[in-house]
Amino acid sequence: MLNQEDIKKIKETAEEFFEKMTIDVLKLEVNSSGDIDVVDLDIKLEEPQILIGEHGQTLFELQRLLKTVLNKKLQKIFYLNLDINEYKKKKIEYLKDLAKDLADEVALNKEEKVLFPMPAYERRIIHTELSQRTDIITESQGEGQDRHIVIKPAD
Repeated sequence: MLNQEDIKKIKETAEEFFEKMTIDVLKLEVNSSGDIDVVDLDIKLEEPQILIGEHGQTLFELQRLLKTVLNKKLQKIFYLNLDINEYKKKKIEYLKDLAKDLADEVALNKEEKVLFPMPAYERRIIHTELSQRTDIITESQGEGQDRHIVIKPAD
């Protein structure tokens, strides 16, 4: 379990991490989700695209690297959720809206929809968003980089 001292160390280490990368961070916030060892690290940058990368790939690699540094420094294991200029938050909302819209289309037209290939975490968002619906079915198909979701009518 993380305490306030740990949160302070996480913030200081993250600030130092970005300083060494010569990244000018406008704002850095650290929040911990109570009992669960999840740390949300939200940063604001003037030019975020270089750290987000294509489809968020650089952001996820940066998150993995920073998590490794923090776990080693604090000698504790926890999950780090790094977000830059609310990229992930906006992406999640976009995927949820897309999932609902496509599911409505499938339910209405009774024709399956094939989504574009996406990473596992994005597919999980869509599956979770549509899991309570009884009028459609979602399934992942394909392998590796080509893995995608198909939304089908439940009939």
